[in-house]
Amino acid sequence: MPDLFPIFLSFRIAMVATIISFAIGIPLGYLLAKKSFPGKDLMDSVITFPIILPPTVLGYYLLVVIGNNSPLGRFIQEDLGIELIFNWKGAVLAAATVSMPFLIKYARASFEGVSKNLEDVARTLGYSELGVFFRVTLPLAWRGIAVGTTLAFARALGEFGATLIVAGNIYHKTQTAPIAIFDAVQMGRDELANMMVLIMSGIAFTVVFLTTKLGRSRYE
Repeated sequence: MPDLFPIFLSFRIAMVATIISFAIGIPLGYLLAKKSFPGKDLMDSVITFPIILPPTVLGYYLLVVIGNNSPLGRFIQEDLGIELIFNWKGAVLAAATVSMPFLIKYARASFEGVSKNLEDVARTLGYSELGVFFRVTLPLAWRGIAVGTTLAFARALGEFGATLIVAGNIYHKTQTAPIAIFDAVQMGRDELANMMVLIMSGIAFTVVFLTTKLGRSRYE
């Protein structure tokens, strides 16, 4: 039976990375959409940067920031007891870093599409800012957020370059599906490569289909 560990590991990493992206991305998307503050354009540029940066370059930056030779890396490893380098948790960090901008972009666009007049009406009815967000803004923006979340999951699932730099390619530990496909091709294991490519292609098509359905429903 073919070894499906890389597929399961990729799902695990993508799920955790998506949860992290959602928890951080929704507040950031709302902040960029609804608030004005100094440095807003700079923040937006920093968020966009991972989208256009080559994944291997991004992985190198992460390695410099959280590596064992950096103060932050030593703090994370020695004081918090969290292993990131050459560990699946490092792969989660890499996947979240490259996928989060997609969620933030879609969340921002969705929040910007919510009428300020509706939010102001809710405020006049006595809702707090938190109440306005959960009763008005979020329900009206959820489709766009769902699209962004789906795309973020797909991007995290297919992450290769940054993951390889930060987590490495350790069999049954950090070898994700994209890395395993690369290895299989290099070693001439075409059957294994074909199987994994078909599985990943099926997942990718499903994600695209769901994203298209959600995006179209948003405007119907």
